[in-house]
Amino acid sequence: MLIEVESGVKLYVEDLRPQDGGNGHTLMFLHGWPGNHRVFDYAYQILPHHRFRCIGLDLRGFGKSDKPWHGYHYDRMAEDLSVVIDTLDLKNVILVGYSLGGSVAIRYMSKYHHGSRIDKLLLVSAAAPVFAKREESSPYGIPLPLLDQLHQDLPQAITDFSGTLFHRYVSPEYRNWFLHNCMESASYALIQTAVALRDEDLFEDITYIDVPTGIFHGIHDQVVPFTAAVAIQQEIPGSLIYRFEQSGHYLMYDEKERFLSTLLSFLKNS
Repeated sequence: MLIEVESGVKLYVEDLRPQDGGNGHTLMFLHGWPGNHRVFDYAYQILPHHRFRCIGLDLRGFGKSDKPWHGYHYDRMAEDLSVVIDTLDLKNVILVGYSLGGSVAIRYMSKYHHGSRIDKLLLVSAAAPVFAKREESSPYGIPLPLLDQLHQDLPQAITDFSGTLFHRYVSPEYRNWFLHNCMESASYALIQTAVALRDEDLFEDITYIDVPTGIFHGIHDQVVPFTAAVAIQQEIPGSLIYRFEQSGHYLMYDEKERFLSTLLSFLKNS
Protein backbone atom coordinates (compact mmCIF):
# COMPACT_ATOMS: atom_id res chain seq x y z
CA MET A 1 0.00 0.00 0.00
CA LEU A 2 1.01 3.66 -0.34
CA ILE A 3 0.61 6.20 2.47
CA GLU A 4 0.85 9.94 1.84
CA VAL A 5 3.26 11.57 4.32
CA GLU A 6 3.16 15.06 2.81
CA SER A 7 1.49 16.62 -0.21
CA GLY A 8 2.57 14.67 -3.26
CA VAL A 9 4.83 12.21 -1.40
CA LYS A 10 3.70 8.65 -0.69
CA LEU A 11 5.67 5.90 1.01
CA TYR A 12 5.39 2.20 0.23
CA VAL A 13 4.31 0.00 3.13
CA GLU A 14 4.31 -3.81 3.10
CA ASP A 15 1.82 -5.03 5.72
CA LEU A 16 1.86 -8.74 6.59
CA ARG A 17 -0.91 -9.79 8.97
CA PRO A 18 -1.31 -13.26 10.46
CA GLN A 19 -4.54 -14.93 9.36
CA ASP A 20 -5.81 -15.26 12.93
CA GLY A 21 -5.28 -11.57 13.64
CA GLY A 22 -2.00 -12.02 15.46
CA ASN A 23 -0.96 -11.49 19.05
CA GLY A 24 -1.67 -7.77 19.19
CA HIS A 25 1.92 -6.68 18.54
CA THR A 26 3.29 -5.09 15.40
CA LEU A 27 6.91 -5.18 14.25
CA MET A 28 7.76 -2.07 12.23
CA PHE A 29 10.97 -2.52 10.21
CA LEU A 30 13.16 0.36 8.98
CA HIS A 31 15.87 -0.51 6.48
CA GLY A 32 19.39 0.84 6.07
CA TRP A 33 21.36 2.57 3.32
CA PRO A 34 21.27 1.80 0.39
CA GLY A 35 18.58 -0.92 0.59
CA ASN A 36 14.85 -1.09 1.11
CA HIS A 37 12.32 -2.98 3.22
CA ARG A 38 13.37 -6.29 1.65
CA VAL A 39 16.59 -6.49 3.68
CA PHE A 40 14.33 -8.13 6.29
CA ASP A 41 12.94 -10.75 3.91
CA TYR A 42 14.01 -13.69 6.09
CA ALA A 43 12.21 -12.15 9.07
CA TYR A 44 9.02 -11.69 7.04
CA GLN A 45 9.08 -15.40 6.21
CA ILE A 46 9.11 -16.45 9.86
CA LEU A 47 7.68 -13.86 12.24
CA PRO A 48 4.04 -13.91 11.05
CA HIS A 49 4.05 -17.61 12.03
CA HIS A 50 4.72 -16.35 15.58
CA ARG A 51 1.59 -14.21 15.25
CA PHE A 52 3.36 -10.88 14.82
CA ARG A 53 2.05 -8.36 12.34
CA CYS A 54 5.07 -7.24 10.28
CA ILE A 55 5.28 -3.90 8.51
CA GLY A 56 8.14 -3.04 6.19
CA LEU A 57 8.54 0.58 5.17
CA ASP A 58 10.54 1.99 2.26
CA LEU A 59 11.98 5.33 3.32
CA ARG A 60 11.39 8.21 0.91
CA GLY A 61 13.60 7.91 -2.14
CA PHE A 62 14.12 4.17 -1.63
CA GLY A 63 12.48 1.06 -3.07
CA LYS A 64 8.87 1.55 -4.11
CA SER A 65 8.32 4.83 -2.26
CA ASP A 66 8.04 8.17 -4.01
CA LYS A 67 11.32 9.88 -4.74
CA PRO A 68 11.03 13.63 -4.19
CA TRP A 69 14.10 15.85 -4.43
CA HIS A 70 13.84 16.96 -0.80
CA GLY A 71 13.53 15.58 2.74
CA TYR A 72 16.54 13.29 3.14
CA HIS A 73 17.46 14.19 6.70
CA TYR A 74 16.63 12.55 10.01
CA ASP A 75 13.94 15.01 11.08
CA ARG A 76 11.91 14.59 7.90
CA MET A 77 12.31 10.82 7.76
CA ALA A 78 11.27 10.56 11.43
CA GLU A 79 8.23 12.70 10.64
CA ASP A 80 7.40 10.38 7.74
CA LEU A 81 7.51 7.44 10.14
CA SER A 82 5.26 9.26 12.59
CA VAL A 83 2.69 9.91 9.84
CA VAL A 84 2.69 6.24 8.80
CA ILE A 85 2.26 5.02 12.39
CA ASP A 86 -0.54 7.52 13.05
CA THR A 87 -2.29 6.83 9.73
CA LEU A 88 -2.35 3.10 10.46
CA ASP A 89 -3.26 3.85 14.09
CA LEU A 90 -0.62 1.39 15.27
CA LYS A 91 -0.29 0.49 18.93
CA ASN A 92 1.95 -1.98 20.79
CA VAL A 93 4.67 -1.42 18.17
CA ILE A 94 8.11 -2.94 18.34
CA LEU A 95 10.25 -0.57 16.27
CA VAL A 96 13.16 -2.30 14.51
CA GLY A 97 15.74 0.00 12.94
CA TYR A 98 18.68 -1.28 10.92
CA SER A 99 21.70 0.97 10.25
CA LEU A 100 20.22 4.22 8.82
CA GLY A 101 16.82 2.92 9.94
CA GLY A 102 18.20 2.78 13.48
CA SER A 103 19.12 6.46 13.21
CA VAL A 104 15.61 7.32 12.03
CA ALA A 105 14.09 5.23 14.85
CA ILE A 106 16.19 7.06 17.46
CA ARG A 107 15.20 10.47 16.08
CA TYR A 108 11.54 9.36 16.04
CA MET A 109 11.76 8.31 19.69
CA SER A 110 13.17 11.70 20.70
CA LYS A 111 10.64 13.77 18.76
CA TYR A 112 7.39 11.81 18.48
CA HIS A 113 7.22 9.04 21.05
CA HIS A 114 4.91 9.90 23.92
CA GLY A 115 4.44 6.44 25.39
CA SER A 116 1.27 5.46 23.56
CA ARG A 117 2.48 3.68 20.43
CA ILE A 118 5.97 2.16 20.85
CA ASP A 119 6.39 -0.69 23.33
CA LYS A 120 9.96 -1.71 22.54
CA LEU A 121 12.89 -0.64 20.40
CA LEU A 122 15.35 -2.85 18.58
CA LEU A 123 18.48 -1.23 17.16
CA VAL A 124 20.27 -3.45 14.65
CA SER A 125 23.74 -2.27 13.58
CA ALA A 126 22.40 1.24 14.20
CA ALA A 127 24.32 4.15 12.65
CA ALA A 128 24.55 5.94 15.98
CA PRO A 129 25.50 7.92 18.04
CA VAL A 130 27.32 9.21 14.93
CA PHE A 131 28.25 7.50 11.69
CA ALA A 132 31.30 9.49 10.59
CA LYS A 133 34.29 10.53 12.65
CA ARG A 134 34.20 14.19 13.68
CA GLU A 135 37.94 14.12 14.33
CA GLU A 136 40.67 11.52 13.99
CA SER A 137 40.88 10.85 17.74
CA SER A 138 37.13 10.26 18.10
CA PRO A 139 36.17 6.82 19.46
CA TYR A 140 32.90 7.03 17.52
CA GLY A 141 32.24 6.67 13.82
CA ILE A 142 34.35 5.68 10.84
CA PRO A 143 36.28 7.67 8.25
CA LEU A 144 34.04 8.14 5.21
CA PRO A 145 35.19 8.02 1.60
CA LEU A 146 34.55 11.15 -0.40
CA LEU A 147 31.00 11.53 -1.61
CA ASP A 148 32.57 12.16 -5.01
CA GLN A 149 32.51 8.41 -5.67
CA LEU A 150 28.71 8.40 -5.42
CA HIS A 151 28.55 11.17 -8.04
CA GLN A 152 31.13 9.65 -10.35
CA ASP A 153 30.15 5.96 -10.41
CA LEU A 154 27.19 5.16 -8.20
CA PRO A 155 26.82 1.47 -9.14
CA GLN A 156 30.50 0.83 -8.41
CA ALA A 157 30.32 2.77 -5.14
CA ILE A 158 27.34 0.70 -3.96
CA THR A 159 29.00 -2.53 -5.08
CA ASP A 160 32.14 -1.60 -3.14
CA PHE A 161 30.10 -0.68 -0.09
CA SER A 162 28.17 -3.97 -0.19
CA GLY A 163 31.49 -5.78 0.07
CA THR A 164 31.95 -4.34 3.57
CA LEU A 165 28.55 -5.46 4.89
CA PHE A 166 29.04 -9.19 5.32
CA HIS A 167 31.39 -11.26 7.46
CA ARG A 168 30.41 -14.70 6.20
CA TYR A 169 30.03 -16.22 2.75
CA VAL A 170 27.44 -14.57 0.53
CA SER A 171 26.18 -16.40 -2.55
CA PRO A 172 26.59 -14.52 -5.84
CA GLU A 173 22.83 -14.78 -6.35
CA TYR A 174 22.07 -13.11 -3.01
CA ARG A 175 24.62 -10.36 -3.65
CA ASN A 176 23.06 -9.67 -7.06
CA TRP A 177 19.57 -9.63 -5.52
CA PHE A 178 20.76 -7.21 -2.83
CA LEU A 179 22.40 -4.89 -5.37
CA HIS A 180 19.28 -4.98 -7.58
CA ASN A 181 17.18 -3.80 -4.62
CA CYS A 182 19.66 -1.02 -3.88
CA MET A 183 19.50 0.23 -7.47
CA GLU A 184 15.74 0.79 -7.11
CA SER A 185 16.59 3.86 -5.02
CA ALA A 186 17.00 7.34 -6.53
CA SER A 187 20.62 8.39 -6.97
CA TYR A 188 20.00 11.79 -5.36
CA ALA A 189 18.25 10.12 -2.41
CA LEU A 190 21.28 7.89 -1.86
CA ILE A 191 23.62 10.87 -2.01
CA GLN A 192 21.56 13.11 0.26
CA THR A 193 21.02 10.40 2.89
CA ALA A 194 24.74 9.69 2.78
CA VAL A 195 25.28 13.37 3.60
CA ALA A 196 22.84 13.03 6.52
CA LEU A 197 24.73 9.99 7.78
CA ARG A 198 27.95 11.97 7.56
CA ASP A 199 26.73 15.15 9.24
CA GLU A 200 24.06 14.29 11.83
CA ASP A 201 24.51 13.02 15.37
CA LEU A 202 22.18 11.40 17.88
CA PHE A 203 23.93 11.85 21.22
CA GLU A 204 21.09 13.91 22.70
CA ASP A 205 18.30 11.93 21.01
CA ILE A 206 19.43 8.68 22.64
CA THR A 207 18.82 10.12 26.11
CA TYR A 208 15.07 10.36 25.36
CA ILE A 209 14.60 6.62 24.84
CA ASP A 210 12.47 5.21 27.65
CA VAL A 211 11.25 1.83 26.39
CA PRO A 212 12.89 -1.61 26.65
CA THR A 213 15.67 -1.53 24.09
CA GLY A 214 17.70 -4.31 22.51
CA ILE A 215 20.94 -3.48 20.73
CA PHE A 216 22.01 -6.09 18.17
CA HIS A 217 25.50 -5.66 16.76
CA GLY A 218 28.11 -7.76 14.99
CA ILE A 219 31.59 -7.67 16.46
CA HIS A 220 33.10 -7.71 12.95
CA ASP A 221 31.09 -4.70 11.76
CA GLN A 222 33.24 -2.63 9.38
CA VAL A 223 30.56 0.01 8.83
CA VAL A 224 29.55 0.88 12.41
CA PRO A 225 32.13 -0.45 14.88
CA PHE A 226 30.93 -2.46 17.88
CA THR A 227 32.15 0.35 20.18
CA ALA A 228 29.22 2.43 18.90
CA ALA A 229 26.78 -0.19 20.21
CA VAL A 230 28.49 -0.06 23.61
CA ALA A 231 28.16 3.73 23.62
CA ILE A 232 24.42 3.49 22.88
CA GLN A 233 23.90 0.88 25.60
CA GLN A 234 25.57 3.11 28.19
CA GLU A 235 23.14 5.94 27.45
CA ILE A 236 19.87 3.96 27.57
CA PRO A 237 19.01 2.76 31.10
CA GLY A 238 18.18 -0.94 31.21
CA SER A 239 19.02 -1.56 27.56
CA LEU A 240 20.44 -4.94 26.57
CA ILE A 241 23.29 -5.47 24.14
CA TYR A 242 23.56 -8.66 22.09
CA ARG A 243 26.94 -9.52 20.55
CA PHE A 244 26.83 -11.35 17.25
CA GLU A 245 30.16 -13.14 17.17
CA GLN A 246 30.03 -14.22 13.51
CA SER A 247 28.52 -11.10 12.00
CA GLY A 248 29.49 -7.94 10.22
CA HIS A 249 27.11 -5.05 9.57
CA TYR A 250 24.44 -7.15 7.86
CA LEU A 251 23.83 -9.55 10.73
CA MET A 252 20.32 -10.41 9.52
CA TYR A 253 22.07 -12.44 6.82
CA ASP A 254 25.36 -13.39 8.50
CA GLU A 255 23.50 -15.02 11.42
CA LYS A 256 19.89 -15.04 10.29
CA GLU A 257 18.80 -17.95 12.49
CA ARG A 258 20.35 -16.40 15.59
CA PHE A 259 18.99 -12.99 14.66
CA LEU A 260 15.44 -14.34 14.59
CA SER A 261 15.78 -16.49 17.72
CA THR A 262 17.38 -13.64 19.68
CA LEU A 263 14.72 -11.21 18.48
CA LEU A 264 11.96 -13.55 19.67
CA SER A 265 13.71 -14.07 23.00
CA PHE A 266 14.09 -10.32 23.49
CA LEU A 267 10.41 -9.72 22.71
CA LYS A 268 9.35 -12.47 25.12
CA ASN A 269 11.61 -11.61 28.04
CA SER A 270 12.19 -7.85 27.98
